[in-house]
Amino acid sequence: MADADENLPRDAKIVKTLLKSMGVDEYEPRVVHQFLELWYQYVVDVLTDAQVYSEHAGKASIDCDDVKLAIQSKVNFSFSQPPPREILLELARNRNKIPLPKSMVGPGIPLPPEQDTLISPNYQLAFPKKQTGHAVEETEEDEDIADPNLNPSQEQRTEVPQNTPQRVSFPLVGTKRPR
Repeated sequence: MADADENLPRDAKIVKTLLKSMGVDEYEPRVVHQFLELWYQYVVDVLTDAQVYSEHAGKASIDCDDVKLAIQSKVNFSFSQPPPREILLELARNRNKIPLPKSMVGPGIPLPPEQDTLISPNYQLAFPKKQTGHAVEETEEDEDIADPNLNPSQEQRTEVPQNTPQRVSFPLVGTKRPR
């Protein structure tokens, strides 16, 4: 085991020492690698932020103040304190003043009213509106009346209104699923 520790990089030895100092004696070897990856990612994020702050201040290089500011901003945005217990208790009291919906009484499992459940119809079918018969039909009389001097490209075309789908929903009441 001592030979394996000698071959480890300095950072891995530091992680192992930190784990031992916290009372962790048994762990999988990949835990050290996971801590190292987390550590490196944190350092890269802090130094990148410090570089942005340094460039914003017009400095040529990163200094200690930039690193402190980057760490402080990371702590402020990464960790947040939960609200005080009194506020949570007040919110709970206000919420609990509203009674729960009454359940439907009947055979089987009691459920809340249908408008409060997720079993109401949740789909729609789209049916195109049917065209009226006189707009689509063309008779021979219309063709005879047309001016024979006009070629087909000059004929006036009648615009048929666009078909907009009509939405219809159906409840699933009374249908049984096959088992």
